[in-house]
Amino acid sequence: MVSSYRVVTVWGMTTDVVAGVAEGPVAGEQPALPSLSPSRAADFKTCPLLYRFRTIDRLPERPTTDQVRGTLVHAVLERLFDLPAPERTEGAAGGLIEPQWARLTAAAPELATLFADLPEGAFEQFLSSARALLAGYFSVEDPRRLEPAQRESLVETVVDDRLRIRGYIDRLDVSPAGDLRVVDYKTGGAPREAFEARALFQLKFYALVLWRTRGVVPRVLRLLYLKDAEICDYAPDAEELVRFERTLVALWRAIDEATAARDFRPKPSRLCGWCSHQALCPAYGGTPPPYPEPAVEPAATLPLIEE
Repeated sequence: MVSSYRVVTVWGMTTDVVAGVAEGPVAGEQPALPSLSPSRAADFKTCPLLYRFRTIDRLPERPTTDQVRGTLVHAVLERLFDLPAPERTEGAAGGLIEPQWARLTAAAPELATLFADLPEGAFEQFLSSARALLAGYFSVEDPRRLEPAQRESLVETVVDDRLRIRGYIDRLDVSPAGDLRVVDYKTGGAPREAFEARALFQLKFYALVLWRTRGVVPRVLRLLYLKDAEICDYAPDAEELVRFERTLVALWRAIDEATAARDFRPKPSRLCGWCSHQALCPAYGGTPPPYPEPAVEPAATLPLIEE
């Protein structure tokens, strides 16, 4: 199923932001700029207190099997394009699952412990569900006909002369005519009205970076929902990206003000059910931990936001 739509409302989501103390510059170097990524920006818009827990307190969160499965499928799809085009088949993708799982658990051994307390057969079901997501991918795209320009690549630029925005693009396609298509793999179900703008926020973020660095507005922002085998295409324009840039700058200023005031308030919503920190949230009768003190004097009041 392929659907196209335009969303006028600018949402806020996606950016890994680590607020903390900006280190002083090395002699002869310019001071480091604060940076913002889509997922941490999303955290602040969703709930300022969640932003604090993740980026200032740096509270640990045990990943869910859904999150880990998404990481695994992303890794498989990235490696799939290392194969010669004729060999990029569904069977070949399935054959990459276990090697990529071995690579992920070698880098993060704690991932393997996710299944220790689950019923027998849970790991096999996990691998089977990853294969199902790959089947969804092959039902909407033929990778034998694609030669991505970039995969899992970091893109970044500076906006407003003082904020670095950065993030990782799943895939960037460039046509012979120079048109850009930004592709993001989603391993959850396709969102409905309440979440469509959230999903597109991330891609608009990447579109802004590409426009500022390449001088070209991407022709297509594509969300591939593997679970539902659905494609959602969106066509941004320059005027919209200018407005979106202003939105990001305003969001960063709000983060800066909250950091200076140490004031990050909870924002209860339907997403609270997925939060790992309810026990510490005042909205649920909890008490946040003491606000972390910087190890050194801050060079500025700006939050340091990093991937």
